[in-house]
Amino acid sequence: MKVKVSAVRKRRVETVAIRTAFIRLDALLKFAALTETGGEAKLAVLDGEVLVNGEVCTQRGKKIRPGDVVCLRDTELKITAEAL
Repeated sequence: MKVKVSAVRKRRVETVAIRTAFIRLDALLKFAALTETGGEAKLAVLDGEVLVNGEVCTQRGKKIRPGDVVCLRDTELKITAEAL
């Protein structure tokens, strides 16, 4: 008897509030502590590991705005505007 087993990984969902109109994708990954350095963020983006609004994004300078959703590995970031 063959049994098909699939692992379902739960995503950790975090909300990140930004004060500006946008933040660069590589800066966001470092700011949210998904990567330890800017260089690590750059490599993750260029290697196609990052999803922006459900699509692979390889532009490390992509402008991320409130309402966008960024995913890296098992973490999902929901971007909001910080209330002043």
